[in-house]
Amino acid sequence: MTVDSFKFLPRLIAAFYQTTERQPEYPIPWTPLAHPINECKFSLVNSGGIYLKASQPPFDIQREKIEPTWGDPTFRIIPASTQQDEIGVSHLHYNHADVLEDINILLPVQRFQELEIKAAIGSMANNVYSFMGYQGYPPDPGAWCEVYGLKVAKKLRAEGVNCILLTPA
Repeated sequence: MTVDSFKFLPRLIAAFYQTTERQPEYPIPWTPLAHPINECKFSLVNSGGIYLKASQPPFDIQREKIEPTWGDPTFRIIPASTQQDEIGVSHLHYNHADVLEDINILLPVQRFQELEIKAAIGSMANNVYSFMGYQGYPPDPGAWCEVYGLKVAKKLRAEGVNCILLTPA
């Protein structure tokens, strides 16, 4: 089966991406598991702009509206115990309706907690992390690489996480 990565893009944008040759700036990182999956501690990281409505500021989409080539590089810590009605979504580049109905579509916290109960994974971390994936055009991941990604990596290490599922928006 052929996968059409551009199926839902407007034809002009799809044609632009299909005809633009671009090599990744860095090699794709791959680290084999050091332990069996049922001994691993998992966390989740997503790029969907999820935040806690009552206690965290939304991602800065107002600045992005004024400066469309900029994207908010910050992150939000979401406790794994967060309930559906506690989340908000701040992102201009996808429809939030389904995520606001079921967070597991983008951040499958409850599914991983079920895997922990079944002993299919070792455990689930207390916290998961959300970024806003859009980083302008052309993308500028500098702040992620130099500041925010390092902060999240330190938090993950401090919690003993050794396996991460990345869920893009």
